[in-house]
Amino acid sequence: MSAKKTRWILISGALVLFVLLFISPRQKTNAASDAESGNAAVAKPIARSNKQALEVYLNLALNNLTTELRKNYKELNTKNQTDSLVAFWDKLKRPDLAAYFTESAAEKTDSAFAWYKAGNRYYYAIPFIKDETELPLLYQRAAACFENSLKKDSSNTDAKIMLAACMVEGSEDPMQGISLLRSLEQKDSNNVKLQMTFALFSVKSGQLDKAVRRFNKVLQIDSSAIEVYLHLADAYEKLGQPEKSLKMLENYQSKTNDPMVKLEIGKYIEQLRNSN
Repeated sequence: MSAKKTRWILISGALVLFVLLFISPRQKTNAASDAESGNAAVAKPIARSNKQALEVYLNLALNNLTTELRKNYKELNTKNQTDSLVAFWDKLKRPDLAAYFTESAAEKTDSAFAWYKAGNRYYYAIPFIKDETELPLLYQRAAACFENSLKKDSSNTDAKIMLAACMVEGSEDPMQGISLLRSLEQKDSNNVKLQMTFALFSVKSGQLDKAVRRFNKVLQIDSSAIEVYLHLADAYEKLGQPEKSLKMLENYQSKTNDPMVKLEIGKYIEQLRNSN
């Protein structure tokens, strides 16, 4: 069973966005192995570029719009309808530019939640960006938004985890992010988001056995996190253990409430059994 097939089957499901975001490959990094081994070092913080640096990509996108779409954009922009501009770029499948205007909305409200939302928008846009020259800017803006969120609410552990993820994946020296993750684990080893982050970094660095252990820990903490079965199916497939991979798909099928996903996964499982 290939990882691509495992992903393809989920297209019709309600969890497709989550799965694509987390299973889709980002940059591989040796720092993920350091996260598991506990290595740490003094690191420079992730570089920062201001939001205006993204206007190069905004202008390029605007130049490629039809006359009608460009007119629509100008009307929304003139009226400063930020939420509508986010929806405009979402519809055109430009999550990077939707994130840009989500940050604009955060600048207006200046709340911890708004900044956290903007950071997530940038971070989760990254797997869908084809132009690699843009990726450093997206990591930088995501990190800056998470930092702004933490200035408003320093107790937000999720924001700390996401900031650490930006440091690990988007900086030349990721050890500051690793150190932050390790310190968070010392305080709360049962944080689901933290364990998922470690597991996904392990996958990216090829440490699949460690990833499996982390994914299983997530299920021990929260048995309702059924999307983890999909990650386990992918990990076992890469480890050359098709029977275990099938079992994880069966587990997911039995637990999902989405009838379409249940049906499609059932068909796929049957195909896999017949091909063996």
